[in-house]
Amino acid sequence: MPDSFLLHLPTAPTIPIVASVPHSGLLIPKEILGTLEASHQYYLPNQDWHLDKLYDFLPHLGITVLQAIYSRYVVDLNRSLQEPLLGNFWQSVVAETTAFNTAIYRTPPSREEVEQRVEQYYRPYHQQLQTLLNEKIEQFGKVYLLDLHSFLGLIEDKICLGNGNGATCSEQFISVVETAFCSQGYQVVRNKAFSGGYITRYYGQMPQVEALQIEVRYPVYLDVNQLDRASVPNWQVPEFDDAKRKFESTFEQITQTLVAA
Repeated sequence: MPDSFLLHLPTAPTIPIVASVPHSGLLIPKEILGTLEASHQYYLPNQDWHLDKLYDFLPHLGITVLQAIYSRYVVDLNRSLQEPLLGNFWQSVVAETTAFNTAIYRTPPSREEVEQRVEQYYRPYHQQLQTLLNEKIEQFGKVYLLDLHSFLGLIEDKICLGNGNGATCSEQFISVVETAFCSQGYQVVRNKAFSGGYITRYYGQMPQVEALQIEVRYPVYLDVNQLDRASVPNWQVPEFDDAKRKFESTFEQITQTLVAA
């Protein structure tokens, strides 16, 4: 069985930071694609477009990156395995509707098919993430977890940091990240609409783990004129190049500050 994720190991000396990118994968297996409504076989909304490319510099800073390959519509890695497993976009591990409450499937998956997706795509990602965190704790005594996402709608703020309203990381950690984004001219809010999803909250409970969700509004790094089309936006645009330069500087500041602390 092919891996359901990519693991990008540091190309610089390893530091105690792990980045999770659970929603940027776009692959949908053929057997699942054929069960979708015709319009959704070509485009599904609310995915974290191109974050894998936006953040591909992280290993050069010593950060370990775990990146999902498959679409959040195959299985949502940022949801808990609570019932119903098939249901609401915002709550279930397999969504049967989009965020706009439109039906995804012509033929919804059976219970057995949903459970198979959990075994094939969900558990391997979380097992790998758990292993990475344990390794960093053993090596450094603690680890910082960044769960990286993007969005449109709900709020118009540029960068939203979520730490479960203070429950998943220290004030020092969230302040370091906030200061670094602000130093590049970004407007930042905390725990507004996005206070941290399952990954941030679940792993943020672990001793020696500080977890923080970072949400970036699409227009920060994508062409706003492409965002109302029913197609995947292009990443080869000036907005992307500009954001990537600023993000590299942002994360250099974050890593230097945390490692020196």
